[in-house]
Amino acid sequence: MNTPEENPKAPRAKREKPEATAITQDQVLQVFADNPTKVIAYRQLSRRLGVTAKSQREEIFAHIKVLRKNGLITLLQNDEYRLADTDAVAAALMPSSAKKSTKKGDSAVKPPRNLSVQDQFGRDPIVHRRREAGFDYVDGDDRPERAPSNTIIGTVDLATPNFAFVVPEGVDGGDDIRVFTDQLKFALQGDVVRVRLRSGSRDGRPMGDVVEVLKRVRPEVVGRIQIQGTLGFVKADNRKVYFDVFVPPHMLHDSHNGDKVLVRITEFPTDPNRQPTGEVVRNFGQAGGNEAEINAIMAEFGLPFEFPEEVQTESEGISEIIQPDEIARRRDFRAITTFTIDPADAKDFDDALSIQKLENGHWEIGVHIADVTHYVRPGTELEREGKHRATSVYLVDRVIPMLPERLSNGLCSLRPNEDKLTFSAVFELDEAGKLYESWFGKTIIHSDRRFSYEDAQERIESKDGEYAEEINIMNDMAHKLCALRFKQGAITFETQEVKFRLDENGKPLGVYVKERKDAHKMIEEFMLLANRKVAEFVFNLKKTKPRFTMVYRTHDAPEPERLQTFALFAQKFGYKLKLENPKKISTELNNLSSEVMGKPEQNVLQGLAIRTMSKAIYTTEPLGHFGLAFEHYSHFTSPIRRYPDMMAHRLLEHYLLGGKNVPVDPVEEECKHSSAREKLAANAERASIKFKQVEYMADEIGNTFKGVVSGLTERGMYIEIEENKCEGMVRISDIPGDEYELDKDNYRIVGRRNKRIIQFGDEMMVVVKSANLLDRTIDFELVDDRPDAEKRREADERKQRGNEPRGYRDHSGSGGKGGSKGGGGFKGKRR
Repeated sequence: MNTPEENPKAPRAKREKPEATAITQDQVLQVFADNPTKVIAYRQLSRRLGVTAKSQREEIFAHIKVLRKNGLITLLQNDEYRLADTDAVAAALMPSSAKKSTKKGDSAVKPPRNLSVQDQFGRDPIVHRRREAGFDYVDGDDRPERAPSNTIIGTVDLATPNFAFVVPEGVDGGDDIRVFTDQLKFALQGDVVRVRLRSGSRDGRPMGDVVEVLKRVRPEVVGRIQIQGTLGFVKADNRKVYFDVFVPPHMLHDSHNGDKVLVRITEFPTDPNRQPTGEVVRNFGQAGGNEAEINAIMAEFGLPFEFPEEVQTESEGISEIIQPDEIARRRDFRAITTFTIDPADAKDFDDALSIQKLENGHWEIGVHIADVTHYVRPGTELEREGKHRATSVYLVDRVIPMLPERLSNGLCSLRPNEDKLTFSAVFELDEAGKLYESWFGKTIIHSDRRFSYEDAQERIESKDGEYAEEINIMNDMAHKLCALRFKQGAITFETQEVKFRLDENGKPLGVYVKERKDAHKMIEEFMLLANRKVAEFVFNLKKTKPRFTMVYRTHDAPEPERLQTFALFAQKFGYKLKLENPKKISTELNNLSSEVMGKPEQNVLQGLAIRTMSKAIYTTEPLGHFGLAFEHYSHFTSPIRRYPDMMAHRLLEHYLLGGKNVPVDPVEEECKHSSAREKLAANAERASIKFKQVEYMADEIGNTFKGVVSGLTERGMYIEIEENKCEGMVRISDIPGDEYELDKDNYRIVGRRNKRIIQFGDEMMVVVKSANLLDRTIDFELVDDRPDAEKRREADERKQRGNEPRGYRDHSGSGGKGGSKGGGGFKGKRR
């Protein structure tokens, strides 16, 4: 048998990966004991203990659960914990010999009581207050200068029109401070303020008043203008904005009553009883129209309307000629079968697949990604604009690209029958999907064919047509790769994507749920493979800490408390989740996904399961991806539309050329910015979908639909229509047959007299009562098949009790009759 020394081509034995050192309960507890007044999040805990493996993370979760059960640590919020009992902890960590010698009555030194927030929480860089699970953290030694002892500097996070939270600055700033809006000094979302603490608290939270607004991030409001005489008042679309803006006559700029406008606030009064003054800087036209509302959404979320002139000029000046010396530096794939598979209406093709059979019978699959960083260089206007935007935004009727069209749809787009520069991940696989070799580097390709997903799916189903053999070989491999992912613990829950059929004016003609078929899943599997292997390659380049800096896409395991809450909710539907073993969480969730498939509660439970998960973020910390069951994962495959992919390209190229480690702090800051922009883009996309759903349902008033209960509040229940996923509310006062009230503890609404129960997932027949384009809300009423005399008697009784139906979300829907053509009547469950 040839050894590697005798024959360099002989296969080398795989080096066994050393087992991760077990994390003990005492190690976890010691971290809290060393920081008795600090709030520590799971992510910080992992970093302090040097966690690198999934098994270690699971051990930490198990230890946290035991420590909480024993009363040694306390859950504060999300996955943030704090020492609960210093005496008990000291005893738990004391060596057995010391325990025996401890005299009765001796105790550990207790921290003094009545500490200020700063004294309690300190300012060491341990934890960043998280608005929701999965937000990213920043490590570092810079400490903000201490504010006066009775004030704290922080960032405003508007919660309701009545109050906001101020998130203290620094990674260990302490608890959020509740501030009522009349004490905010007209601060808006994201503004930096100084808060004076009050002596009391509310719901266990500190309270305070803003004494100074230090930085106004975006003093602009989007809303509808109301003209009274010569004066204007703008009411914000964002319901969390707690004031109207006064617009004097000379700042109206030809605005008319009912226009949707963007107003810039020019004066913030010191008197809280006055209103801020502003100037109309952009008029979108009459509220309710497609252009007005979509442009208003763009302005509300701070999305750009156009590229700066210097960016456009710079993009137009880039040559499209590929120089011979550039080709010589790259691996040439132009003679190898290559094609793209994208949506039918796509123009930015940033990935292509190549396939060729090797002499050993294996297959070489190339994942070729547009080499955007070849054209977008550091220090250019293109780079600055791309970094600021960080992501393309896909609204219902338009795309707001990260890069100008000259690059996104031209130079960088892997269009067919053109030579294109790419950055590639090339894999040697067999037909069972087993991976043998990986290669990464700069390439040049020539795409032979542009497929839509429908075209590729036709090849998969018919086994016929151009490149059908190649597509089916790759599809079979993708199935094997997918099966392996799920075997390793990947989560199967998927969100349903709503799509619209629009006319030439953007008016929705139909709403449907996008169906994911094999063609979509095939592309997804090879992109996942490339993203994972790029991350693993960079991580393994250096075996000791600090590892080479890289942009990772990470996804924490769900926080145990959130999982337990979800398990209790699922139990109401008869589904039992066994969460005792952290290693079996993904299996339990996947089993639940299979059990609910096709049942009325499917969307409700799957949606809540997804919301239970942590949020995926960009970070330089290699913490793995729970949902995909990957130890390391990056984003490499979409640089035309995601800035983190451009960052990953630059870092990978730098290391492939032998470059030294890159400083982590600037990369982490860019990761934070990209995570924030991604969240903003997702919110804008949801707002545009909601508007189009309301616009579509405005033509369905009086029609009957089948839906399921998707939400419950004290004001009513939300119903999601099965066929188009449009969601609206049935007000609790409009539910026929009885007076109903919310049973919050059991997630249901119960009739006071007849004891009928309405809960999540119940099927309901509803009539569309009203659709409010301005507020983006839909009102339903339940189909009521009772005799007319009974309905009239109930209406009279309600009128006598003064229980007239009231609007919700600050609007009242138009009237409507309870009957309808076809469809079943109101059905409820009895105890």
